[in-house]
Amino acid sequence: MLLNPRPDPAPSAHDRVYRGLRGRIMHGELAPGLPLTLRGIGAEFDVSMTPAREAVRRLSAEGALTISSSGRVSTPELSNDRIEELAALRALLEVELASRALPRAHIALIERLQSINSRIAEDIARQDAVAYIRRNLEFHRTLYLRAQAPAMLAMAETVWLQLGPTMRALYGRLRRKDPPHYHRLIISALKAGDEPGLRLAVRSDVTQGLRMLVA
Repeated sequence: MLLNPRPDPAPSAHDRVYRGLRGRIMHGELAPGLPLTLRGIGAEFDVSMTPAREAVRRLSAEGALTISSSGRVSTPELSNDRIEELAALRALLEVELASRALPRAHIALIERLQSINSRIAEDIARQDAVAYIRRNLEFHRTLYLRAQAPAMLAMAETVWLQLGPTMRALYGRLRRKDPPHYHRLIISALKAGDEPGLRLAVRSDVTQGLRMLVA
C-alpha cells in the first residue's frame, strides 16, 4: 500500500528571510551602500532577531551584504576593480552556459525568450528599474536552464546577487528607452544555431553596461 507523501514543511523563518532579502538584493530593490539593521529586517519579515542574523550571515558569505568590523550591515558598494572582476566572471560563466544551451534551444524556448523580451520593453517604457532587472535576469536564467549545468548556473546567480544594487545604479545612468539590443542578437543566433554569434552576443550583453560604470 502506497502512503501519501508528506507535504513539504513550511520554510524556516531564517530561510524565508534569506530568500526574501536575497531576491530584493538581486533585483536591485536596495541601493548600493544602503545600511540595514537586524531590527529592521526582523520587523519587515515579522521574525525575531535570530533568523534575521542568520540570514544576514548567509548573505554576507555570498558577498550580497557587507558587515563592518563594528557590525554595521549594508549592501555592497563595489569598486571599479570589483565591477570589472564580476563582469569578467559573467562573461566566462554565461557564455559557456549559453553555448551548452544551444543544442537544446527548441522553438518553445525561443518563443519564451521573445515573450520575456517584449515584457522587458514594457518595463522600460514604465521606467520600472526593479521590474527591468528582474525580467532581464529571467531572460538569462530561462536560456541557461537549458544548459543543464546547475553548478555553473548557481555560480552565475551568486555573481548576479553581488551585482544587484550596482545594476540598479547602472539602470539610472543608462536611461534606457529600448529593450537590450543584444537580446535580439541572442535570439537570432539561437534561431540560426550560430554558436560563435551566440557567444559574442552574450558576452557583449553581460559586459557592455557594466563597463559604463568604470569608464
